Amino acid sequence: MLTCFQIEGGKLSQAADNAGPVWLFIAPTEEDKARLTGPEFNLDAHSLNSALDPDELPRLELETDHLVVIFKYPKRFLLHDKYDLGVQSLGLFLYADRLVIVSREDDQPAFEGRPFTKIDSLQTLFLRIISKCIQHFYSHLKAINELANELEPKIMSAMENRNLLLMFAIEKSLVYYVNAMAANGRTIDRLRTNARNAATAGLTPEQLEYVDDLYIENAQCHEQAQIYANVLAGLMDARASIVNNNLNVLIKRLTILSVVFLPLNVVASIGGMSEYTKVTEAYAPWWVTYPMFCLGLAAVGWVTYQVLKVFERRKS
Repeated sequence: MLTCFQIEGGKLSQAADNAGPVWLFIAPTEEDKARLTGPEFNLDAHSLNSALDPDELPRLELETDHLVVIFKYPKRFLLHDKYDLGVQSLGLFLYADRLVIVSREDDQPAFEGRPFTKIDSLQTLFLRIISKCIQHFYSHLKAINELANELEPKIMSAMENRNLLLMFAIEKSLVYYVNAMAANGRTIDRLRTNARNAATAGLTPEQLEYVDDLYIENAQCHEQAQIYANVLAGLMDARASIVNNNLNVLIKRLTILSVVFLPLNVVASIGGMSEYTKVTEAYAPWWVTYPMFCLGLAAVGWVTYQVLKVFERRKS
């Protein structure tokens, strides 16, 4: 799907008849791919496929008439699959007179909010999109922290592995985030060192300073993600031990109940015999002997329970 935008009043607005300087291709068809690799855009087929491959590493390439940047951003997730986190690739192709954006899915950072105000050139828009991708990572890290805080009290009282497996999924996603942000940082660093010599990029000194800010911002985001990943990895063994301990405590309580009722079953089996009934009827009617018998069972159970508690205190 192709959507064109134009810059008006420092903001982006959809252009009529697909004639704007900003071209957004979402899940391009074979016809779109042929157009992008044709003489109109002259994109390299490998660079185009890299923009559509979620496993492609971020990179920067200087072509004869345009600048190629493959950048990573976090995959959008919904409530029903909130633990299925991943990263996607975004292709940015900056020409002297137009900017081509290629995305595999319709979940790329939207052209809205404060980052997309006061846009005076395609180069500024190019840098703001990179900044939006970094901010997207920040928002996902915040969501991951909230999910981890939501799961932690459930794990503390759980005796099953479901919540623990969800925490493992979050930890795995953080590894993807850390790798993506590290690769993004190398791409920004290369942009910072090569854009000064790239006439096709056309970055002004002010924009080059903004690239330095993007590098610092991405480094801070990467460090934060690394801290989250280390904390989760360090506590996963402890959380798994808590789940096992909760299960052991439950088994111990069930064992105590079984031991308490074991002598009661023996006495109740004897009391339920017909011979016992015949013997007791000679001394008192059944409606007197059986309540006394039940009280005796309760006394035996209470004594057994107290004895087990004494042994448990001595063992601890």
